[in-house]
Amino acid sequence: MDYSQKISERHWNMPDKGERESIRETLYIDDIVQKSHIEKSLLSNLGGVKTVFDGGGGSGRFSILLAKRGLKVTHFDISQPMLDKARELAEREGVLDNITFVKGALENLSAFGDQMFDLVISFDAPISYTYPNQVDVIHNLVRLARKKVLFSVSSRLGSLPYFADPLQKIKFIMDENTDDPWARAILDHADAALARFRFNKDFCINGLDSGVFGGEQTVLDAYDRGEAPWVITYGFLPDELAGILDKCGVRNIRLSGPGAFARTLPREILLKIFSDERQRTDFLEFCYAFDSNPSVCGMGKDNLLAAGDVLA
Repeated sequence: MDYSQKISERHWNMPDKGERESIRETLYIDDIVQKSHIEKSLLSNLGGVKTVFDGGGGSGRFSILLAKRGLKVTHFDISQPMLDKARELAEREGVLDNITFVKGALENLSAFGDQMFDLVISFDAPISYTYPNQVDVIHNLVRLARKKVLFSVSSRLGSLPYFADPLQKIKFIMDENTDDPWARAILDHADAALARFRFNKDFCINGLDSGVFGGEQTVLDAYDRGEAPWVITYGFLPDELAGILDKCGVRNIRLSGPGAFARTLPREILLKIFSDERQRTDFLEFCYAFDSNPSVCGMGKDNLLAAGDVLA
């Protein structure tokens, strides 16, 4: 088994992962923007779709959305806590009969046949966490699709500004008085993060050139010490992702960068917008239009989203 799969299994199987991922849209504006964009794109691509494979489906955000519309979904994830949370939420929504839960790694999809599903989706960058196997994983995901694919991967250009802004997440926290431990840690340690920050040109140049984030040896050493480090991540360039999909037989490829517009606004403006339901709705609709422009697809806040039709 590759290190990437071992690290992913340990990291995503931490007991709190399912619960933590299921509440992100209640805590962070950037998560709301990103998932709203993906939802709008997903719902616009359901023509002729009856069966779906959700690769790295997490706590069920999109599997449940589709199941509630009567589609049959195979929810596939490496994390048992994620699967447990997804099953709990699916039961709460009354759609258990429409979802099949399968535990497994994206590096091994041999149990699934060619063109087995009308639509294959993979959101929030699980493909990027399979480095160095990310290209093979894309090929295998496309292999499962009969009609369409929608993938969001880590964006190389969109991710790099993080390394020049240790405070980037603060502007997206909905409630500065939150008692959520992760959000609280970000807020409470902002001064310390700023004090120790030094711009590292070599690190950023290496990320720009290689697309690899995480410091491979550092991550591997932490894993060998028994820790559960963040997984080594591969960031894609827009033309690179489009080229890989094209070689897989995907046509009519559309790229977008969820979060490109929202990341340009200060915290004060974002909070004002999201405190008013009408402004929030209008903002999310405009973000979808802006972020769908190919000119900004590489500067989505975290992810690069690709949608396309599979060549029969």
